[in-house]
Amino acid sequence: MITDDDIENLANLARISVTDEEKHALAKDLEAILAYVSDIKDAASAVGVDEKKIGILKNVMREDGPSHEKGIYTEAILREVPQKEGGYVKVKKILS
Repeated sequence: MITDDDIENLANLARISVTDEEKHALAKDLEAILAYVSDIKDAASAVGVDEKKIGILKNVMREDGPSHEKGIYTEAILREVPQKEGGYVKVKKILS
């Protein structure tokens, strides 16, 4: 069972303030979520699913590096902009 102290601790960790009404609602919601997760775990173990095999994911990564050659699109972009100055896009000043 989730207590008000648990909710206060979570609120402090999340750096939010919660009222007493919200504490009760959050406790009820968290208990429902935890019960659902428990049901899923029970169902997976009843079927014989190995939890270790469920989590086997292979992350496909590329090598870090520039995604394209520097300046390859500069001319094409500058041809499309309404205002340019010295090889840069000129925009309206928004900060003083």
